[in-house]
Amino acid sequence: MTGILLKTCLLGALALLHSTTVSADIPNPCASTGMSPYDYSQALCMSYVFYEAQRSGKLPGDQRVTWRGDSALNDGSDVGHDLTGGYYDAGDHVKFGFPMAFTATMLAWGQIDFANGHSKAGQTSYGHAALKWATDYFLKAHTATNEFYGQVGEGNTDHAYWGRPEDMTMSRPSYKIDQSRPGSDLAGETAAALAAASIVFKSSDSSYSSQVLSVAKELYEFADQHRDIYTNAITDAASFYNSWSGYGDELAWAALWLARATGDNSYLDRAKGHVSEFNLLGTPSQFGWDDKKAGVQALLVLLDGSSEYTNALNQFLNFVRNQAPYTPEGLVFLDAWGSNRHAANVAFIALYAAKLGIDAGTNQQWARGQIGQLLGDNSRYQSFVVGFGVNPPTRPHHRSSSCPDRPADCSNGLTNSGPNPQTLWGALVGGPAQDGSYNDDRQDYQHNEVACDYNAAYTGALAALVELS
Repeated sequence: MTGILLKTCLLGALALLHSTTVSADIPNPCASTGMSPYDYSQALCMSYVFYEAQRSGKLPGDQRVTWRGDSALNDGSDVGHDLTGGYYDAGDHVKFGFPMAFTATMLAWGQIDFANGHSKAGQTSYGHAALKWATDYFLKAHTATNEFYGQVGEGNTDHAYWGRPEDMTMSRPSYKIDQSRPGSDLAGETAAALAAASIVFKSSDSSYSSQVLSVAKELYEFADQHRDIYTNAITDAASFYNSWSGYGDELAWAALWLARATGDNSYLDRAKGHVSEFNLLGTPSQFGWDDKKAGVQALLVLLDGSSEYTNALNQFLNFVRNQAPYTPEGLVFLDAWGSNRHAANVAFIALYAAKLGIDAGTNQQWARGQIGQLLGDNSRYQSFVVGFGVNPPTRPHHRSSSCPDRPADCSNGLTNSGPNPQTLWGALVGGPAQDGSYNDDRQDYQHNEVACDYNAAYTGALAALVELS
């Protein structure tokens, strides 16, 4: 009887193995370093792993996220250009150029001003690779002096599909800005990204640095001489990444990064003109892919140092530390969408201000507390970074990681109650509501989606904290 039962159990186990697909989920590529109170070094490494999971196009041989494959290899074919590469925006597969450019600018900024943190964590080469994956795409998308492709994929069509990017069959239209339908915000932000990248690559690849700087200059002139909001040209983006703050901040942002990259004070003078024209010294309510005013103020402190710029930056930091809303846990709450992202963004600004000598102790302590909230310093002892720390999210709103290995079906990837079959190492999820509540629920995209811009300033803040540890 025992033999019959054993045989039955073995047959049942074999049947189960044949009827299900076991995920080839990868182990954490980033080793623990023992850093305390939080392993900022490991978290920094993991953040760059997340960007590898977001790659579109033909993947390189050293790809660490091996459950991803080549995808969207026909992007741009509808307009006769090669628009492959770049990053999928979030848990979806649209390539939105505006937030992608901000992501690249912030990754570059972190690598420039917190280079020692990157080096100490062994992440310099990974940081360069993450940045170059974006800037290579921007070079492809700049198809003429006054022409730039700012989006591939239609938002609603893309969002109706839940599955792997490798399996996509829907149409992926390409959208551009040009001289007749310009987009100063999009062109300006991309110019900023390329100018900042030119600084990053100046010593390691001078030819590439010169190439991206040349395109940055062209895009800035395009943005300044042919002015309009990019969503008037790329109307599909308006429902997803509308530039509510206008394009003035991007014009100043681009000019400042060009001033820093070139040492040419004419760009600084033009930036100051934009600041005056668009009243960019007021106190913004946040810093992110739409509103760059706090970043503009910080770069003005670096490049000019006048008291009016220092005072403006101080007022913003005083607002986020002492006047902005907070969750009961102590997380600054600047927006219901991506609350963690916004906390990380302003933490980066605070850490950069500290590096400039502005209330260094106060700003460092506050920023360390905000990043600590994201890594698990809360009453729930819960990390908001997938795969990091104690009780991290396991169900991020993210299509490809919700799918089992090919060729298994992914039609129930959204509604599956279990953890994502693939661990999206290093991804920062949206975060809690203002009352501090949070549920690890894939269908709650407001609090559980991930995005490239969510991790961007967070990555630089981690590098800063590695330096300070």
